[in-house]
Amino acid sequence: MQAWDQLTARIHELDALGGAMALLDWDQQTYLPAGAGASRGRQSAALGRIYHERFTAPEVGTWLDALEASSLDRVQTSAVRNARRRYRRATVLPGRLVEELSHARTEGFAAWMKAREANDFTPYAAPLQRLIDLTREQAERQAAPGQHLYDALLEDYDPGSTIGELRPMFERLGRELNTFLDALAGRPHPAGFDALLDVEGQRKLSERVLTDLGFDRVHGRLDISEHPFTVGLGTDDVRITTHFHADNFLAALGGTVHECGHAMYEQGLPAQWAGTGLDKAAGMGLHESQSRFWENFIGRSPAFGRYLAPRMQGIWPTLAVSPDTLYGAMNKVERSLIRIFADEATYNLHIIARFELEVGILEGRLQAIDLPAAWDDAYRRIVGVVAPTAKDGVLQDVHWSGGAFGYFPSYTIGNLYAASFGAKIQEDLPDLHERVAHGDFAGILGWLREHVHAKGHLDDAPVLFRGVVGDRDPVEDMVAHLWNRHGTLYGVQRPG
Repeated sequence: MQAWDQLTARIHELDALGGAMALLDWDQQTYLPAGAGASRGRQSAALGRIYHERFTAPEVGTWLDALEASSLDRVQTSAVRNARRRYRRATVLPGRLVEELSHARTEGFAAWMKAREANDFTPYAAPLQRLIDLTREQAERQAAPGQHLYDALLEDYDPGSTIGELRPMFERLGRELNTFLDALAGRPHPAGFDALLDVEGQRKLSERVLTDLGFDRVHGRLDISEHPFTVGLGTDDVRITTHFHADNFLAALGGTVHECGHAMYEQGLPAQWAGTGLDKAAGMGLHESQSRFWENFIGRSPAFGRYLAPRMQGIWPTLAVSPDTLYGAMNKVERSLIRIFADEATYNLHIIARFELEVGILEGRLQAIDLPAAWDDAYRRIVGVVAPTAKDGVLQDVHWSGGAFGYFPSYTIGNLYAASFGAKIQEDLPDLHERVAHGDFAGILGWLREHVHAKGHLDDAPVLFRGVVGDRDPVEDMVAHLWNRHGTLYGVQRPG
């Protein structure tokens, strides 16, 4: 199988280049000096060009042709399928476009940071428009005849998902969420938790929680960034960032737990398939399911409050805190401005709003200059709030500054997957919550390792998901979860 050996050698090389590119991005968001953006842009662009040239070289197509005409085993068949899809999408992009996109992403991130600092969309508008124009060109080149341009972008993040499926699913979910929120309207909120907790203490607690959950600190690390994220440079080097808030401890901890879910997925991917491309996530929706499962299903549960309270007491001995107070504060339901701080019940409304805006961008109905007003309108109609400043509105997310149009649906896909995984794991581990209360997370992580992580990208995420949960309805699982947890907390019952 000479073609197989040649293909896997090339994938190993590409993975090394991809790791170097990811490392530059991690550094840009953590330690890069403020004045080094231009040189970082040249470095990223050079690596991006080399990666593209090595992946789109004619011999890769020859190897794929030979393998598709051969008798292959299960792993090889999946690897060739994934490689062919990526190769087709890459070969339609000229090197010029790849390099321009890389430059534009670096410039876009710097402009976004500047705009956030000034709380002014103006310096971001032109770089963002450049990203929009280049992304539309990319989608136009990658789209199959008659395919919606948004579907061409979704393929990068969630292969197997389409706008035709997302639109009705999001509409149904939005209706169900509004029914639920209407039932809670006017009910008294649980008591909040607004203690000011020093950042150093929060860092110590986060490190303890990461270790307890199962994050391998020997092969990973925790750092600080403006926007929390996780980057996997291979299963032996996975990096988390978070952002601590002295006046919003629970939101900061939730972000850390969220990124831990991503990181443990990266650490659990099948290293034995390195060089095949199958040692990767099966889709970003599946990746988000792991972060949202840990952040919400586990991290906002009554049992997690029982686990957390004594560990907080150990760091802040004079702090008076009870598990019930933490549980109530973690599950307050309120329409709010900031996506990453949103509660379980309203979070997906934020994604539905962004999905609408992104579709408008790809369909040419919205330009960068239109986005502040369009954002406010979407948030008024869908989320029920309006941001007083750009920083709290159209500038709150980093994604568009890196050209990641089409990524946002992954969050809601992930929430839906997580709801069904949560229901299934509860059936398989009926003592799950007692384990959590005692800080025993090994069985939960083991279940995810076996059913999700170890499967890598052998199948696309929708197929993998169905193989794990069967014919469960993820929208129903999510809605039922909200009524059971938050409905009970607020003293309301689901109609009918």
